[in-house]
Amino acid sequence: MLVRDAMSTLVLTIGPAHTLRQAAALMSARRVGAAVVLDPDGTGIGILTERDVLNSVGRGQDPDAERAHAHTTTDVVFATPSWTVEEAAAAMAHGGFRHLIVLDRDEPAGIVSVRDIIRCWAPARERAPQVPA
Repeated sequence: MLVRDAMSTLVLTIGPAHTLRQAAALMSARRVGAAVVLDPDGTGIGILTERDVLNSVGRGQDPDAERAHAHTTTDVVFATPSWTVEEAAAAMAHGGFRHLIVLDRDEPAGIVSVRDIIRCWAPARERAPQVPA
């Protein structure tokens, strides 16, 4: 199975000046765990995850004062729609992250998460013959 079949095409994009509270509210409303941060004048494409917000709040930082750019991962590994879900899973395991931005012609086309991959693999596991113990 390919990433294009597993990814979510609902991509939440925010700017670097969004506060963490604004980002969290948007992620919560859309029921997503990450936002793509587009900064055409700075670092380009980055990602802000629920873990980034949680870490900031856990350090006692004010989510109304903290800006997305200060918590955005800009050293991003990107997938393409033609990657296999195995390649995506390997990149996530190697990098220790749970979301991959999927680029198509240098534009965000989707996000694939660990949850998306599990959804793909779970039905295949259910169909596999059971080996007696």
